[in-house]
Amino acid sequence: MPKKAPIEQEQLAEVLRRQRGVIGWSQALGCGLTERALEYRIREGGAWQRLLPGVYLAGTGTASAEQRDMAALLHAGPRSVLTGLAAARRHGFRVAAPSVITVLVPAGARRQSTGFVQIQRTTRMPAGFCVDWEFRFVLAPRAVADAARSTRSVREVRALVAQAIQQRRCSIAMLVDELERGPARGSGPLRAALAEVRDGTRSVPEGDLRALLKRGRVAVPVFNARLYVGGAMIAVADAWWEEAGVVAEVDSREYHYSAEDWQKTMRRHDRLVAHGVLLLHFTPKQIRGQPEEVVAQIRAALAAGRGRPRLPITYRTAA
Repeated sequence: MPKKAPIEQEQLAEVLRRQRGVIGWSQALGCGLTERALEYRIREGGAWQRLLPGVYLAGTGTASAEQRDMAALLHAGPRSVLTGLAAARRHGFRVAAPSVITVLVPAGARRQSTGFVQIQRTTRMPAGFCVDWEFRFVLAPRAVADAARSTRSVREVRALVAQAIQQRRCSIAMLVDELERGPARGSGPLRAALAEVRDGTRSVPEGDLRALLKRGRVAVPVFNARLYVGGAMIAVADAWWEEAGVVAEVDSREYHYSAEDWQKTMRRHDRLVAHGVLLLHFTPKQIRGQPEEVVAQIRAALAAGRGRPRLPITYRTAA
């Protein structure tokens, strides 16, 4: 086989570098490979492999999540953008690599779903999107909303929405806008998660607690309430029942960012008790696995708190 010219070798290497080892048929020919040379590379036992029709991986191992993303974009065409879980992962959210990668294309595009790629035609192609090397993906609100519609688990959607709000990657209003503008099909979990964050919840365990209280017909508290004595803020409570002076805290290192944050949490608890607050502690495991006990403890604390004078504590809702 004739040796390729250095300029072509360099061009091929650059394409593969920018696209994480993935290349399209026309790109390979543009780098100087002949059809025969390309077929030779992807033959059984060859140095390359076919990932999708007309899309190849320059290697023999299992394609990584990034390589699958790149292959999906090459298959879908230059006007395509990643959305859903693939886009959410590229934004840095903690989500599992999806088995099916969803790619948005204009409504009139002729590309078809195949293999691990789901083509989603839309009249709502985003006016702006993120670009990272050769990867194109929707902005965070669209990524979260589209991922939520493809996820049946309310807890998984709750976790994704909580991450987006906690990390300030998008606002509640942005997610509500995406919910209303997008398709109604599959929007139930997202609608439920947004109802929770409107009530102030900012984590999966807080959402679980809210759902448990509603099932148990216990008065729903103010979540993430900023508590004040006089003009000084003493704490931000996970759940606050003002009329009883009761706080419920969901204690889990998983939902605090560092050991230092954990110590700050303990000091906050001490301040609450010093001001007469009836303080309850629950782990996420208790909320999920011992719901009756959790509800019983909260009811008992509320009854005790309502039987005494109201505490001189005011609150403001979460931002």
